[in-house]
Amino acid sequence: MLKKALTVIALTAVAVAAQAQTAVSVGMSGWTGFAPLTLAKEAGLFKKHGLDVTIKKIPQKDRHLALASGDIQCAATTVETWIVWTANGIPTTQIFQLDKSYGADGMVVKPGITKIADLKGKTVAASAPGTAPYFTLAWMLKKNGLSVKDVKVVNLEPQAAANAMIAGTAGLDAAMTYEPYLSAVRAKPEAGTIIATTLDYPMIMDTFGCTPKFLAENPKAAKALADGYFDAVAMIQAEPQKAFGIMGADVKQTAEKFEGSQKYLRWQDRAANQTFFAGEHAAFSKEAAELLLEAGIIRQIPDLSKLADTQFIR
Repeated sequence: MLKKALTVIALTAVAVAAQAQTAVSVGMSGWTGFAPLTLAKEAGLFKKHGLDVTIKKIPQKDRHLALASGDIQCAATTVETWIVWTANGIPTTQIFQLDKSYGADGMVVKPGITKIADLKGKTVAASAPGTAPYFTLAWMLKKNGLSVKDVKVVNLEPQAAANAMIAGTAGLDAAMTYEPYLSAVRAKPEAGTIIATTLDYPMIMDTFGCTPKFLAENPKAAKALADGYFDAVAMIQAEPQKAFGIMGADVKQTAEKFEGSQKYLRWQDRAANQTFFAGEHAAFSKEAAELLLEAGIIRQIPDLSKLADTQFIR
């Protein structure tokens, strides 16, 4: 009887623990910068903080629609993309920074093109307006006296864009892509030249955000998401090969290949987050919003002071 009673108690405890897990669905892509979120899930770090996280791979151009429909409650994307979503009537709030690109996003050009200004009148592959690759294209063109109106944009997602350059697709002069796909081009320099990256134009940084409704109803879960992410960053430092293996497997890469692709970005720990949101986030958001308006991606600039809530990174 005692053994049976103890078994019942143990099963009850498991059931209670399961019920205590807050369910949350997160939309993201296979971008290397988002990988600690996968690590936090697969290594049980989110679970440790009381979360039952489901990760859904959704193209950046569709992620806001999943938020609006309730299919996901949170997402990972670039800072300027949150501005686009908010301006288009889908309220979101950023709660922590994920990464900064240090060469992990770039522009690939076919042989013979030596500078960005040479792209005038040329065809460039990039994701749809409102995505990071499209914004990166707009940013790099503007810094070189051009705009997206000066080129012909063909909408291809980052992996397809990189593959098209490697394949030598006829009529394509340049492509916007990011890691781990950019490394595929690095490995075949005859396919094209990486003419510019975020080392030259430091303007790609990713943050994690949720719907205001989710944050209002689940503040403890929001804090747990941030803590789980920071635990993952700490695990990468403490057990790099194990972490690279887990993160690499998610994008069908070996630990060694994944380690190579992550060298072009920096994941941001709690201290880096606090520094970022103390000033840089607001300054970049202002410049980004002005470019988005100028490029016709948004019709008006939303209230930039309401884009982030920093209470969860303390």
